[in-house]
Amino acid sequence: MDIYEDARTVSRADLAAWLRQLANQLDSDGRVYYGAAGAVAVADKVRCELEIERESETEFSVEIEFSWTQPVPVKAADEEEKAAKDDDVAEAKDTDEAAEATPQA
Repeated sequence: MDIYEDARTVSRADLAAWLRQLANQLDSDGRVYYGAAGAVAVADKVRCELEIERESETEFSVEIEFSWTQPVPVKAADEEEKAAKDDDVAEAKDTDEAAEATPQA
């Protein structure tokens, strides 16, 4: 699933500036910004590929790719554990209240 794609012709200096901007984003807050308001968080460890090809006698290409897997958020796991504990506490309270309401002989 493509999230964003952009292709354009720029000067070598503009390309270098864009690559520096991308590097600065990764270095500062670990996000890559794209489009009008998009951003994607980049993991601390990534797989990197550099591919240089000669397409024809006069055409070359350089492809830089990095990929990562998104870890399961710890916060979500903590919230599930807390919800399970809350359910256990509520169940215990209901059991205690039921025992108190039961008449004893």
